[in-house]
Parts: sequence; C-alpha cells; structure tokens
Amino acid sequence: MYLKLFYDMHHTLFRFTPNIRNDIYLKDPTSSLLGNNLMRHSIDLIDEVGLEEFNFKKLAQKTGTTEATIYRYFENKHKLLLYLTSWYWSWIEYQLMMRNTNIDSDEMKLRNAIQTIGTSSNFENESDFDLHKLFNIICQESSKAYMIKEVDELNKNGVFYNYKKIVAIISDIIVRINPTYNYPNTLVTTIIEGMHHQIFFRKHLPSLTETHTDDINYVEYYTDLAFKMITTSNSKNK
Repeated sequence: MYLKLFYDMHHTLFRFTPNIRNDIYLKDPTSSLLGNNLMRHSIDLIDEVGLEEFNFKKLAQKTGTTEATIYRYFENKHKLLLYLTSWYWSWIEYQLMMRNTNIDSDEMKLRNAIQTIGTSSNFENESDFDLHKLFNIICQESSKAYMIKEVDELNKNGVFYNYKKIVAIISDIIVRINPTYNYPNTLVTTIIEGMHHQIFFRKHLPSLTETHTDDINYVEYYTDLAFKMITTSNSKNK
C-alpha cells in the first residue's frame, strides 16, 4: 500500500505538462478530449503517410470530425507539425529533469542526455500518445518545421523555444565539464540532428551508415564523439 501511495504521489508531483508557445495554435489541443484525439490520430497518420501526403481532410476522416473543427485548433499542417515538435522537446526536457535529478556527475548527465534524445526505448506507457511514432516523425519530419522561408519570423515569435531550450540545457552541461570548450551549441545540434539522420539512413539509406542494428550504435558513437571533442579541446588549452 505504501509503495503504491509513493508511486501515486511521485506521478502527481511530477506530472508532465507541455510548455508550448500559444503562437503555434489557435486552441490548445490538450484542453479538450477532442483536441487530444486529434493529436493522437495526427501522430498516427503522419507516421503512416508522411507530412507531404498528410492533410486535414484525411485527419478529419480518421477522427470522425470535420476539417472546420481541426482548423479551430491549427491554421495549417505546418503549425500542427510545429506543435508536435514543440510537444516532443518539452517532453524531452521533462525526461532530462527526471533522469538527471540527484545525479552529481556532469559526465553522467551528458551521457543520459545523449541517450534520451537518441532513442525512444524508454518511452513505454508514459503518455497518451504513441511516442515511438512521434519519435519517428521527429527523425524524419521535424527539420521541415524550421527549414522554411518564414523561419526568421517564426523565430522572432519564439516558436522554436522548446528545441532551443534543450540545446541550452545540454550545452550548459558541456560547459560545466569543460568551461574552455568554445562550441557547445554547435556540438549539441550536431549530435541531435546527426542522430536523427543516422536513424533515417539506417531505415532507408543503409549504405550511408554503419549503425544497422539498434539504437545503441549511434548513441555510443555520438557519446564517444562528444567526449572526444570536449576532452581534446581541454588538452589543447593546457
């Protein structure tokens, strides 16, 4: 009984609530059962058909609602993709907070961070959404959220806040490990985007990568890369 009480208190105190800029949506989808249903089915559908083939008409058919209803939540599918990516990075921030709490070693915090952003294996039964499918979307589609002509205007409105915050959190860990390292943000974005590319290559263009078997290969590779870059810089500055 006491164990169950502790478990319930733990999840009440640390329940995940996404922190997403309201510039992205017209109505917060997490505020209603219908909105959550739209999110769940949009993840399923984008993972199934890809962003190019995805549209609100197909989503309406899948959810048994109307396109007009979906437009009450999002202006277009790009804003929906922005919401999904922001939700994901907010979730990753929560995961990093949970996994690095009570850990004193910055080296271990960095290892945990790279593992967290590089695999969905720890996501079982932790959300109403299919996080494995969302992870697939992040790897294959998330760059389309910011590699657009309107990126500067969107950035001024702060819509990439969640992604930039993850980079800042991990960069801060790197600087604590080696205060003289000059490129922490560059290293973090290289690791994040690189792992996403390796996952995509493994599935679709395997001749472009050696990580053919499981998530551990590229997590180990980028962990090794990170520490070599940090420690090499440290030795050069002595």
